[in-house]
This record gives sequence, structure tokens and C-alpha cells, in this order.
Amino acid sequence: MIVALDQPATTAIKPARRRLSLARFVPYLQATPLALILGAFLLLPILMIAVVSFWDYDFAAMYPDFLTTNYADVLGSWVTWKTYLNTLKYAAIVWALTLFIGFWVAYFLAFHIRTTAMQMVLFLVCTVPFLTSNIIRMISWIPVLGRNGLVNSTLVEIGLIPKPIEWLLYSEFAVVLAMVHLYTLFMVTPIFNTLMRIDKSLIEAARDAGASGWQVLWNVVIPLAKPGMAIGTIFVVTLVMADFSTVQVMSGGQSASVALMMKNQMSLLQYPAAAANAVVLLVLVLLMVAGILRIVDIRKDL
Repeated sequence: MIVALDQPATTAIKPARRRLSLARFVPYLQATPLALILGAFLLLPILMIAVVSFWDYDFAAMYPDFLTTNYADVLGSWVTWKTYLNTLKYAAIVWALTLFIGFWVAYFLAFHIRTTAMQMVLFLVCTVPFLTSNIIRMISWIPVLGRNGLVNSTLVEIGLIPKPIEWLLYSEFAVVLAMVHLYTLFMVTPIFNTLMRIDKSLIEAARDAGASGWQVLWNVVIPLAKPGMAIGTIFVVTLVMADFSTVQVMSGGQSASVALMMKNQMSLLQYPAAAANAVVLLVLVLLMVAGILRIVDIRKDL
């Protein structure tokens, strides 16, 4: 009698186990299309660039080979090191300025605009310039900063300067200004998203405990906004490190960056050398991103 009762229970457990074993593969099946797309359009091109970086080349063609000459030229040239340092300088300056501007814009939108509708309207106003091309927004600074541009003409007419200021355009100042204009919104968006998630009762509790406005900002708001700052930093740094058009146009050819150097190498058909620079730049950016992720845990905002 006991055996007869156990048999149906055993047969019922087996289908349940099969369903549990099949359920394990459902997430993998759901992730398969995205994995195939990333593999085909991201990992495969990076792998091809890494392979080409070891090839040989001359003025006319590339030759499949396994040489470390391209990496020796990249890592052994003082000109290349100087170019990398110049690119890191741009990244550091633009990051600091976009972080400062982006935080205060996001703070104003999150805590000083009371209605959600007005917050969204003002945030959309910030995104309006992105309806045009980066190139158009960049070159729009030329008639403003030029020798006979709006700024110089105004300053000369009101008598503040005797002659136009030369370094406003085609200089490192112009490069940094254009980059800050182009990339500040990439810092505003994640910080604004993080600030909107802060529980307002925490701020009220800090004020009830006698904290001043700056103490609330330093001890409550900024620590809770670090994930958004980290995400914005990743966006801005990677964009600046890969930007060549802004450096080329706004510096007037008087400054250089790694991306611009790779663009010039490709125009001279030096694809293996450009590929080696691309691999080194990719490793450098990944190390910077890894350092940011070690300092700040951004998983809460993902």
C-alpha cells in the first residue's frame, strides 16, 4: 500500500525537475540575440584591430605577419608619449569642468525646480542642441571666438582691449571650450538621474539635526550622487579620449591627440600603426574605467 502511494508522487517530481532544468536555460536563450549582436559588431571588430596591429605595411599595402614593431614605435617614441599626455590633459580639464557645471545644473533641476513637469521641460531644453550635429555645434564657436568674431568685436568696441585676442580661437582654450560645450550634458544626465532618486526625507532629517546647507550638500547629497558622477565621468573621459575632429578644427592644427594621430596614420594608409595605437588607447581607457569602478559602485544606477 505504501509503495502504491509513493509511485504517483515520484512521477510528479520528475516533470517538475525537468521544468526546473529547462528554466535554467531561459535566461541564456534570452541573452543570446544580444550576445550575437555584440559579438558581431563589437568584439569581432576589436579582435580584427588587434590582429592587424601586428601586421607589416609599407606605403602601398599591408602584409599579414606577427611583428611587434608597431607597438615598439608607439611605446618607444617620445612624440607618441607627448601626444598621449596631451590627450590625458584634455580629458582631465574637460572632466573637471563638465563635472563642476554638470553637478550644479543637475542640482538646480533636482532640488530647486518644484514641479516634475518643469524639470522635464528644462531638461529637454538642455537636450535641444543635440538635435544638430556635433560638427555644427563645434564650428559654431568659430564666428564667436574668431579674430573678428562676436567676442573680440564687442570687447574692442567697448574699449576693454586695444586689439583682438588671438588665443580665443585655434588654441587649446578653444579645444577645451568646445569639448565642454559638447559633453557637459553627458555629465548632467546621470547626475540628475541619481539626484532624483535621493530620498528627500534624508535631507530634511539632516536639516532638522542642525546641518547647514553646505553640510547637507557635502555629507548627504554628494556621497549619494557619486554613482551618477562616476557614470558621467566614464562618458566624458571616453568621448574626449576618442575625439579628433574637435582637436583638429578648434586648434587649427596646432595641437594633437591620440585619435587625431590615428586619423592621420589612416589617411597615410598606415593601418597597422593606427591599429596598434587603437589597442593601446583602448587598454588605457579600460584601465581608467576600471579605476573608476573600483572607487565608486555604479551598480545601483544601472
